[in-house]
Amino acid sequence: MKIAVLGAGVVGVTSAWYLARAGHQVSVFERQDAAAMETSYANGGQISTSHAEPWANPATPKQILKWLGREDSPMLFRLRPDPHQWAWGLAFLRECLPARTRANAAQIAAINRYSRDRLEALRAETGIEYERQSRGILRIFQDRHALDEAVRAAELEQRHGIDLRVLSADECVQLEPALSDCPVPVAGGVWAPSDASGDAHKFTQELARLCAGSGVHFHYGSHIQRIETEGGRAVRVHLDKSGPIEADAYLVALGSYSPLLLRPLGISIPVYPLKGYSITLPLAPGDVAPSVSLSDGAHKLVMSRLGDRLRVAGTAELTGYDTAINEVRCKAIVRRTFELFPKAGRPEEAQFWAGLRPATPGGVPCIGGTRYSNLYLNTGHGTLGWTMACGAGAAIADIVSGNKPEPDFRFLGA
Repeated sequence: MKIAVLGAGVVGVTSAWYLARAGHQVSVFERQDAAAMETSYANGGQISTSHAEPWANPATPKQILKWLGREDSPMLFRLRPDPHQWAWGLAFLRECLPARTRANAAQIAAINRYSRDRLEALRAETGIEYERQSRGILRIFQDRHALDEAVRAAELEQRHGIDLRVLSADECVQLEPALSDCPVPVAGGVWAPSDASGDAHKFTQELARLCAGSGVHFHYGSHIQRIETEGGRAVRVHLDKSGPIEADAYLVALGSYSPLLLRPLGISIPVYPLKGYSITLPLAPGDVAPSVSLSDGAHKLVMSRLGDRLRVAGTAELTGYDTAINEVRCKAIVRRTFELFPKAGRPEEAQFWAGLRPATPGGVPCIGGTRYSNLYLNTGHGTLGWTMACGAGAAIADIVSGNKPEPDFRFLGA
């Protein structure tokens, strides 16, 4: 079939790869001038298969109340006169119920595991390079109570087959010696040895190159205006400058912008943008920065070593489609980074970035079919787009091809 993929972030490009491998004729349409120039550009770098606990969990409402009024808080709600934002926020609170959290964690764990296996198979097949580190992910905690809560959460995740190991403070330092310079010692941590990290931007651009070599056509600078439907099918996509394009099937992988394209078609999906921030620090010989990918439990930050750079990302800001960089939040990330690693480069050289994560209230992405027989979705991966990309791409390729996907996951239209 001729398939049009809308969006060239990490999810769109992996989808294109697996669709092409399934024998389809694939074209990708992207408004930027290259792949992975928006949300996939400077994310935290973690491929966190072990991270199955969604943001919406029983502990979150209390934390949000504690963070109210703090411009540098890990999660910040900027209420707007937007009914979609309010509806998303209310649904988020509902997903914090224990039973909903358990159900969502099971879904997230299933697609994460499948995605890890697909990524490893892709690496073996292509030799793709993306600054990969494979020493796992260590979640560190400086407060004993927070550590105890993390241990309880780990017990839930272990039920889904996730390999998590609780480490003492000394064991954390043995695993990551850079922690020995931390002015405030850690109380302990939870280590996921099978997790990894890497540069999602580099991966996506390299995979786009491999896709192009396999016959996938990329149309950059293509601003998608609307999808036209007729008789229960999508019949063409209208672009801003060139004429409409037609295909046998269409895949929407536009991240946070997917709902804007779908609403005129009568398709409502629970996706809303959560703005995240990152800093990138260049590292020189003699700098002391972590080589194991870390998660800072207290500040909801992740840190990944990407060659001679340290990427630190996190926070969630519910503020609509505003992509402006808030320097207060970025400087808070810089401050926390140097609280933990005072010799990790030079603060004044930090590069700031912000991007919109396509989040669902419960953290479960929207993958599958729609009310239109040839229109498919692959969006809503939130903070786990890099982690889920290969699994989500392989699964949607199966669905489009009329095959049953492997993971035990709640696919749309199934």
